[in-house]
Amino acid sequence: MVVGCVKPYNPPPITGNGNYLVVDGVINAGTDSTIITLSRTVNVSSANAGNPVLNATVAVLSDQNISFPLTETTNGNYVSPGLNLDVNRQYRLSIATNSEQYQSDLVPVTIAPPIDSIGFKIANIPSPGVQIYANTHDARNTVKYYRWDYTETWEFRSYYVSYYVGNGIALGIRPANQQIYECFANDVSSDIVLGSTANLQQDVLYQSPITFIPSTSEKIEDEYSILLRQYALTAGAYNFWLKLKTNTEELGSIFDAQPSEIIGNIHCINNPTEPVIGYVSACTVTSKRIFIISQQLPFWLPAYPYSCMQDTMNSYSPFLIFQGGSTIATGPVPKGNVVPVSVATSDRQCADCTLRGTRARPPFWQ
Repeated sequence: MVVGCVKPYNPPPITGNGNYLVVDGVINAGTDSTIITLSRTVNVSSANAGNPVLNATVAVLSDQNISFPLTETTNGNYVSPGLNLDVNRQYRLSIATNSEQYQSDLVPVTIAPPIDSIGFKIANIPSPGVQIYANTHDARNTVKYYRWDYTETWEFRSYYVSYYVGNGIALGIRPANQQIYECFANDVSSDIVLGSTANLQQDVLYQSPITFIPSTSEKIEDEYSILLRQYALTAGAYNFWLKLKTNTEELGSIFDAQPSEIIGNIHCINNPTEPVIGYVSACTVTSKRIFIISQQLPFWLPAYPYSCMQDTMNSYSPFLIFQGGSTIATGPVPKGNVVPVSVATSDRQCADCTLRGTRARPPFWQ
């Protein structure tokens, strides 16, 4: 009877007319660039995942009505080099599209203290992996709310080594400058990472969690680096990000909090009832980078993202001679400059790391 009372519920696709402006970014008061990304919401049922706002006019305005224009680049990004703003003034964002005018509330400049250190520890949450954390404090005891985002970079390898390469005529020994075994990849954070000392006597955060990397991730197969950026928030900004985190990352079970309305500090001047999604802060940004090498971790085997097997093929096969095919020659290890008649082969995604990364070594890499 209990089983018979449980049925799956598949709600119909949401097909509302909402096409609301989404504003993402902060006014960087320091020497780093200010990057504001503008987009429009899309329906859940839509196949279009991105809807950037193009040809807008974007500027930072001070409380003295001094304008600092931003330049449009690509994909709805509007950029200005270091503004070096007067931290004693207040600032807002002005946005003009084809038909609407938007402005954020005036906000003070918050000063982000330096990141004291970034560390890591072996953890089980719930499976084994690496927990990365940050330590920070504000000696002035004025910053109570923090947000972090980060960029990850890691070195990884293909499952097999490709020792041979075709030139359209024959199969030859792969030269060192065409190796496709070791590559670099990077990613930017998509989760919302917050910290608060509002309930503490001192403005100190110790081992505040940043991100968790499972032991099976190829991010920590060889060498991994994270560049962490720290923002100081006002109470209003912190509450906005906390609600956004709750609504987007902490829902899904009957025990989770109910979704709530997210109200930012950006408004449509022409139509005050139009919802606008986002919260514009003005702050300085501090950053720090660390490296983690596999020798610092337990012996873990990464899970390769593809199922890989080897087969054999005649080295004169056109599937191997012409570059860019789905099959690639992997072995055996060549002896001198002689290509064997029969070679081991595999799918390209198992032997060509450039499909998921780049051979170019980052300039900051140790």
